[in-house]
Amino acid sequence: MLRTSLTALAIALALSACKPAPQQTAATPEPVVAATASQPAAAAPWWDDAVFYQIWPRSFYDTTGDGHGDFNGMTAKLPYLQELGINAIWLTPMFEAPSYHGYDFTEFYQVESDYGSMAEFEAFIQAADAKGIKVILDLVINHISREHEWFRKSAEGIAPYNDYFVWRKDLPAKGEGWGHAWAENDQPDAVWHFDERRGEYYYAAFGATQPDLNLEHPDVIAEMKKMAKFWLDKGVAGFRLDAVRFVIERGPQGQADLAETIDYWRDFNAFVKSVNPEAYLVGEAWVDLPIAAKYWGNGAGLDQGFDFEVGYKIIGQLQQNAGKDAQFGTISGTQSGELHPLQENLQRRLDSSAPLAFFTPFLTNHDQERVPFQLSGDRATVLQKSKLAAAMLFSSPGTKYIYYGEEIGLTQAQSGHDVYKRAPMLWNTEAQAGFTSAALSWVEQAEQFTVQFDNWWPGFLQQQLSTGGNTVAEQQAQPDSLWRLYQFLIAQKKQRPELKLAGSYQVSEPAAGLLQIDRELNGSHTRFVLNLSEQPMEISTALDPKLSSSWGFDLNASQLAPYGLVVLQSQN
Repeated sequence: MLRTSLTALAIALALSACKPAPQQTAATPEPVVAATASQPAAAAPWWDDAVFYQIWPRSFYDTTGDGHGDFNGMTAKLPYLQELGINAIWLTPMFEAPSYHGYDFTEFYQVESDYGSMAEFEAFIQAADAKGIKVILDLVINHISREHEWFRKSAEGIAPYNDYFVWRKDLPAKGEGWGHAWAENDQPDAVWHFDERRGEYYYAAFGATQPDLNLEHPDVIAEMKKMAKFWLDKGVAGFRLDAVRFVIERGPQGQADLAETIDYWRDFNAFVKSVNPEAYLVGEAWVDLPIAAKYWGNGAGLDQGFDFEVGYKIIGQLQQNAGKDAQFGTISGTQSGELHPLQENLQRRLDSSAPLAFFTPFLTNHDQERVPFQLSGDRATVLQKSKLAAAMLFSSPGTKYIYYGEEIGLTQAQSGHDVYKRAPMLWNTEAQAGFTSAALSWVEQAEQFTVQFDNWWPGFLQQQLSTGGNTVAEQQAQPDSLWRLYQFLIAQKKQRPELKLAGSYQVSEPAAGLLQIDRELNGSHTRFVLNLSEQPMEISTALDPKLSSSWGFDLNASQLAPYGLVVLQSQN
């Protein structure tokens, strides 16, 4: 159905008037609004207008020649990130762990030895800070490694560790248990695992090697706070909190999103803010927006939570049957048919119990298939569609997150194992794409994995390099590349007041296959015009004489190329 003349959604302080009054803490600033002579703008927290870059350290850049990315590699690439324009980094787990992915800590106070030393980590934090780039760490509080000393002592009945985990003598009856965190399943053996030493079953929502901590035990609660303070004192700016929905589980009451879980995060946030009032907490609640909004906790919970829905909707605009993930299911994102999916996503954020500033839009992360892999067409077409995805993301209000490689359209060889989504960065056309001087990168080192698969990397890498235009160096040399578009969009987010939280957001479809997104505030206006079709489109009606082209490589007179993008802006 053709949608035109859609009502603009004014995103300003007035829109939050119907929200529950937040508790006045450092964690809950008011949304930023335009300053006036009678009412100066409230100071916004630093994360409201940040652009985060998610780094998988093992795959970013190797300086030691062992095939693994490292802390010094990230330090060496800070000028690259500064040139791209981001001002914050999310590091996926970098504590000592037995797995390649690190989501199963064996140590709370040691860095992953594959990545370097504590001194090198501290040097990275200091170098990032010197460039105005904040760093947050991936903090896994819900569970730890089965190889952790705590679990061994708990299994052996050694005080005071007996109840540091969730144990029971018998399996719950079928139909009375829970499933894995990512799937509905009432088979008790899905999450309860027998330990021979103790002769009991332990609870592990994310797999047998990652037992859940008992986060109602005062000693465990205290240790998690101690760990947070240790890293905040190192200079990190906050934490991305893994699996926030599952920290407390209680019998038939349920496995996720309990009131006690929200209370846990309120308490944790209060402690973190007592250490550093400007520290930031963002939660991974992979669930529909109304439930994710609970983690705001009426202003005393987390500072932000990820908006998983928007990525599904954006990719869904570019690829039929997209928006699904084989491992984690779907976000329902109820669609009324009256609003465009992107505008409906924003309306759902506004209608939730949390303020607009709580939600952080992104396309994909380390658990999801990469954007180009989800899109159809030859490589040139996929890159064009990736540009449209980037434009839709940056047109949406809120803090942005970019997964490493997204800025060059990094894809993956196939599906079936998470390692494909987390492969090395393609820096240049040299051996191993400039990622490492080693003969074998970490994805080729069989000892890294508990399951084995064919050595897919050499063929995939050769295909990527032979196609051309898929590396950072190549795209930096092209004025109209995807990399250059990301650099442009990040700069515009920083510079244009209408692309911040305050401003109107309007989506319309002037013609079938043509999408127009307008952001405006106090006369400052940005218009994104996207051709979602494989045919050139006439867009003369969108070419307002008051707006000039800031990004117009795909525009020839009033013809917008297939899957083309033009960005029009007022002269401020």
